[in-house]
Amino acid sequence: MRKKKIMVAGHISLDITPEFQNSGTQKFSEILRQGKLINVGPAQMALGGAVSNTGLALDRLGADVVLTAKIGTDLFGDIMMKKLEEYGCTMHLIRDEAGVTSYTIVLAPKGSDRAFLHDPGSNHTFCTEDLHWEEMKQADYFHFGYPTLMRRFYENGGAELLKLYQTVKGAGLTSSLDLAAVDPDSEAGQCDWESILKQVLPYVDFFVPSIEELAYMIDRNKYQEWQERAQGEDIVSILFLSKDVKPLAEKALSYGCGAVLLKCGAAGMYLKTSGKERMKTVDADLEGWDNVELFEDSFVPERILSGTGAGDTSIAAFLYAAMQGCTPKESVEYAAATGACCVSTYDTISGLKSFPELREKIEAGWKKQKMIKE
Repeated sequence: MRKKKIMVAGHISLDITPEFQNSGTQKFSEILRQGKLINVGPAQMALGGAVSNTGLALDRLGADVVLTAKIGTDLFGDIMMKKLEEYGCTMHLIRDEAGVTSYTIVLAPKGSDRAFLHDPGSNHTFCTEDLHWEEMKQADYFHFGYPTLMRRFYENGGAELLKLYQTVKGAGLTSSLDLAAVDPDSEAGQCDWESILKQVLPYVDFFVPSIEELAYMIDRNKYQEWQERAQGEDIVSILFLSKDVKPLAEKALSYGCGAVLLKCGAAGMYLKTSGKERMKTVDADLEGWDNVELFEDSFVPERILSGTGAGDTSIAAFLYAAMQGCTPKESVEYAAATGACCVSTYDTISGLKSFPELREKIEAGWKKQKMIKE
């Protein structure tokens, strides 16, 4: 099989992550309290967002990647360009003189999930016409994230997002879509995301959101129930596979996408695919991908320094595995293993391992953690 090419487009930002020095045993709410002074270590400044996290992870794993996004002409934009150039992969970044570069303050205490302070910046004006069409003609796969943080793609009932995916599928590419958490009080938080997804997902082959993001968008009652059950703790710690995870994936699949890969945080990942006819339209080289249902427990990381980018890099591994013709089981296994590698470092890329390295570690008995309830 020839090497396939993937375009990764959409949201990009500069992540600024202070190094927390807490013990890892405290609750997030105990660490970050009003009026409390928190001593931290040096701040890591790294590339963030779907384009850099997923795109550069694909590049690191060995894929042929082209990155497409929009940034400002400010200092943050200069820093971002310099960092991207160090990786050497093909990119088409628009320098927006009228906008500013997106940035995120990542609050990631040890032992806790993360919280974010985010400015979307020039991501808000990125649109379908900003894609590099000559590169797209040469691509086989197309990955996009995160429309939830990009105004052009959620305003007007998601018309631009629908246009994007109709165009991509019309060009014959295998498509994938990732989301990001929505601030309920924001403009995006007021959108009817269920309606948007119902329109767009028939043109999406691999839909790869987190379970919390998806529940918020298509089953708000279930999302609120989870919040109450969790009582401020990580939602995945209270989830049941049968009554929480599976029904949500089935609902998303019913909207028309080819496959749903639900990222369930530290618990693992759940894959459910459609029938043979729909999966034929995903990638003609894929075999044995129809009517698949499996949950992959997460692997125990060597250490946990930051969860930043773990979901994005796991998606990169999943897509790269599919591009290479791996089985669904192998693809989700590589995805979970890559996520475990990612959390062992503060940045997103340096801890990642090649597929042969991951396979050796898995076959040597890499321990898994059973968190999800049946």
